[in-house]
Amino acid sequence: MKKINKLVFGIACLAVTFLWMGCSDEFLKEKKDYSHLSPDIYNDYIGAKMRVEDIYLRLLPNANDGLTYRSPSAGKSDIQSQSTEEFTGLSNYVNPDIVVTTSSNLNDWFHVSKSTSGGPWGEIRNCNDVIEGILNSTLTQEQKDELQGQVYFLRAWQYYMLVKTYGGVPIIDKVQITDVGEAQNLSVPRSTSKECIDFICNDLNTAAEMLPFSWGGTDFGRITKGAALALAGRARLLYASPLFNRSDNKDRWQAAYEANKEAIDNLTAGGFGLAYQGGAGINAAGWSRMFSDFNSNEAVFVTLYNRVHDDNASHEIYRNNHREQGLRPSNASGATSNTGTSATAMMVDLFPMADGKKPTEVGIYNYSPLKFFENRDPRFYRTFAFPGVYWRFEGNPLAWAPPVPSNAVYNGADYVLWNYSWYADADKQADENLSGYGADMLGQNYRGVYVRKRSNDFDMTPAPTCLYRWPATAAENRQGAFGEGAMPHIEIRYAEVLLNFAEAACGADHPADAVQVLKDIRRRAGYTNEAENYGLDVATLMADRGKLFSAILYERQIELAYEGKRFDDMRRWLLWDGGANFTQVDNAPSTWALSGFGGSTCNYLGVAPLNGKRRDNIELHTIATATEAQGQDPIAAVRPKALDLKEDLSSQFSGLATFYDSYLVRKVRRGDEAGKVITFLPKYYFIGLTSGAQVNNITLEQTIGWADANKGSANGTYDPLAE
Repeated sequence: MKKINKLVFGIACLAVTFLWMGCSDEFLKEKKDYSHLSPDIYNDYIGAKMRVEDIYLRLLPNANDGLTYRSPSAGKSDIQSQSTEEFTGLSNYVNPDIVVTTSSNLNDWFHVSKSTSGGPWGEIRNCNDVIEGILNSTLTQEQKDELQGQVYFLRAWQYYMLVKTYGGVPIIDKVQITDVGEAQNLSVPRSTSKECIDFICNDLNTAAEMLPFSWGGTDFGRITKGAALALAGRARLLYASPLFNRSDNKDRWQAAYEANKEAIDNLTAGGFGLAYQGGAGINAAGWSRMFSDFNSNEAVFVTLYNRVHDDNASHEIYRNNHREQGLRPSNASGATSNTGTSATAMMVDLFPMADGKKPTEVGIYNYSPLKFFENRDPRFYRTFAFPGVYWRFEGNPLAWAPPVPSNAVYNGADYVLWNYSWYADADKQADENLSGYGADMLGQNYRGVYVRKRSNDFDMTPAPTCLYRWPATAAENRQGAFGEGAMPHIEIRYAEVLLNFAEAACGADHPADAVQVLKDIRRRAGYTNEAENYGLDVATLMADRGKLFSAILYERQIELAYEGKRFDDMRRWLLWDGGANFTQVDNAPSTWALSGFGGSTCNYLGVAPLNGKRRDNIELHTIATATEAQGQDPIAAVRPKALDLKEDLSSQFSGLATFYDSYLVRKVRRGDEAGKVITFLPKYYFIGLTSGAQVNNITLEQTIGWADANKGSANGTYDPLAE
């Protein structure tokens, strides 16, 4: 009987082990739950490995899902990203007409579930079960280390997701007895934030001792020693940031500095680094290509996808990355409803110029709000798409038979984005609430500036590692155009680890290390003005800690744009109000006030708070009006040659710039709701527990500033800053 069980384990495991074969034809044929098998499974290496891979399937970040307790923002327009400069649309966190409470409008990421397999505590219980099962098994020590190390990381990852949201949470590091009633499983009180950070980092250091520097072949994507240390560095940086470190305690910055330095050393030993560091490629082609590469050396913590299809369309969701579907304009996807993602005017206007200076700073280039595409940071052209630029893709919708999509206008290899608009009369042109009619069959489904980042820039290489298939026939279009994407989703990449190190170095008074990182990041992006320090005022940055911090956070805004990192950075640095309004939080102790950072992080950094601002979008419309709103494009006949990212852009700007000057106007298109501005309340810096979570565990203290369901809605007493 034991032999039969082993055979079953081995066969079942095959479906999961292909997780590491990012371009394999057998990637995740089925997604199964292996959390309720016999403990004997751990005495068999294949069986134990199957359980570990089940944990991966449960806890790997997902590019396709919304925010959950186990998957952070993937850079889409979600409740977090809509609270930053990246997207318009007032989320519940920043809508002045909504006050988030513990019983409404609150995402239950804490999710204390009565199921031992659901919510974060169910996932933590699974991790504990695997760790204990392997520890007590008959496997060799080498096998135990290899498998346990991966699970220690994933348990720490789940705890990190909780702590960055709530502060301290209950620490449960062993499988709890559940046959005496559910209450025992939920009776652990909240630990301090410091205890939780230490627990996370201890797990990650344990994992690092057990794991290899790198994995070979089809095991690419498994957790490495460097990945464990990188997450520990991120956790230490979180605890050193003003969100937790109101007094600017230098010991915390030093701990973060040392943790991130160790991560970099170990990642380097494992072959990780800045992708295409020695060959940025023209117009940041290498920088862009790393997001498509199956085995990029930039991918420290990565979720792999595949574009394989079979006869069962329900399988597709488990292995296809659908990000491209949300990015491409409707006349590329054949969609009749709105597709494409709008970039805010704030984001378009804040990217550096080609000399590395901000558009508001004095430099070689003058910034034109109308001709915003001229002479920008190389990453600008891979982050945004705008009227008059090639945005090629694999496939030819004009040959899609039958029927050819009615709004298809280009072969994918020739696709140019002409997304300007025109109006029937001047009054409509001037109204920020009204849309015109978009060129090239876009109708009213056009965007003034599209988010292009992490789309398949087909022109950057003739043969990307993993392609996006335009279905040859309608019958093959089960997932929709661009639905069968294989682009990996990178949650931690090497550039972020460097920037984490730079920020910690600045905090711990090692400015030279921080400045060097900024230089390395910009050099890789394609800057060539080394003699001018890539636009960095090095002397000022070396002498002024606040300005150096500000430069690092600015570089994060650019390098990590639309990767789901900005909300966390804004929380860490209290950037909605500078941290000046904690006296508005009921029952907040005096220790919540900033005694460091000059009493206001925004003033310290020299940046404006986001509160009180309104985010808008850009529209480019024709100066001329058409007699009918859906009439003939009035300027189609005078379009210039489009910008081709495969070629030097500096020689191409004049033609498109003349076209913009002669025929187009930049219009403000309302993004956030009229009459409202961003209003992030200070109590939101730490999210409260839902009333349901408290009712399920009566030992849970509510966070200060939030209503305690176990105490008649009295103000919470748990202090995330208390040690």
